[in-house]
Amino acid sequence: MDRQPSLSPTVPTAQRTAAWPLALATVCLIVYASLYPFADWRNQGISPLRFLTAPLPRYWTGFDVGANLLGYAPLGFLLALSALRSRRVRWAISVAVVSAGLLSLTMETLQSYLPSRVPSNVDLTLNTLGAWIGACGAWALEKAGVVDRWSRFRAHWFSQDARGALVLLMLWPPALLFPAAVPMGLGQVFERLESALAEALINTPFLEWMPVRDVELQPLVPIAELLCVALGALIPCLLGYCVIRALSQRAAFAVVMIAAGVATSALSAALSYGPQHAWAWLDVPVQVGLGLAVVLAALLLAVPRRAAAALTLLALAVQLGLLNQAPADPYFAQTLQTWEQGRFIRFHGVVQWLGWLWPYAALLYVLVRLSGREHAPTGET
Repeated sequence: MDRQPSLSPTVPTAQRTAAWPLALATVCLIVYASLYPFADWRNQGISPLRFLTAPLPRYWTGFDVGANLLGYAPLGFLLALSALRSRRVRWAISVAVVSAGLLSLTMETLQSYLPSRVPSNVDLTLNTLGAWIGACGAWALEKAGVVDRWSRFRAHWFSQDARGALVLLMLWPPALLFPAAVPMGLGQVFERLESALAEALINTPFLEWMPVRDVELQPLVPIAELLCVALGALIPCLLGYCVIRALSQRAAFAVVMIAAGVATSALSAALSYGPQHAWAWLDVPVQVGLGLAVVLAALLLAVPRRAAAALTLLALAVQLGLLNQAPADPYFAQTLQTWEQGRFIRFHGVVQWLGWLWPYAALLYVLVRLSGREHAPTGET
């Protein structure tokens, strides 16, 4: 394995915090969830800020209160944590709460132009309160020394340039919550992208520019499904190997990531089909694929970090190639209807985009890493 710079066991080297890019990702998800479905915008002829002085709504549910309260808590937590990691301790909570409150005010104001959404002063209050709770949580962890212990843990386990990989690894389990046609199979977008593009180009001369497939997409055979499952579970392990130092640490990390993938896939199945079907997806090809992922993760423990990045790139290319040569089966389409209705409608869109984009973001990350453009930073951000 390639040599790493020595580290003091008590003083971590300078690190770029992952809290800030995670906060930006959270902002994007909040914007999507707040403005979905982005259709039928119109000016209703009233002030978009009228909701601020409107009477309290007569009807509300515990789900709405919880969603608005908890939806902004991660943003408040991450913004405050980013400020704390940047040594801006004095204003951490205030900056986090004001920033989140302004974002909520902007979202509620824009909802005034969407006929399918209803702006609410209660939502604004709950969003801001949720951000305050999250920011206070970050401040409490800082005071308890948890943030400092995490910094030391990160310095001991990960390389200084690990921020991008850590962000991707933290987003991987949420991306698996969106039901996938193949377990662990993120990024299957070709068929949908082709259909969306064709629909957008109807009645235009550009429709003829689209290539016409001679053969319809064919379902994956069991061996291809097995390989997709194995690669899907192996990819986050290899991504971690790009930034993790010791063999024992890599082994522990691989166990945690594969277990997290299995647990999240079970949760996704429980949300889609009911708790009694949480493990229905774990058929023989999936079991063999997961077993193969464990074996490969163990065999590749000693691979150098740059080679791990190259293998991650190869695994992503092979898996995406296989997945996007297969159609989504009709039973899977019926499953998505559960997520696209009722309470899942906003959550559906958020995790859907994570599931679609995660492998391509990982692909871009390892390409940048292999190009040599990602260097160890010299200070905190």
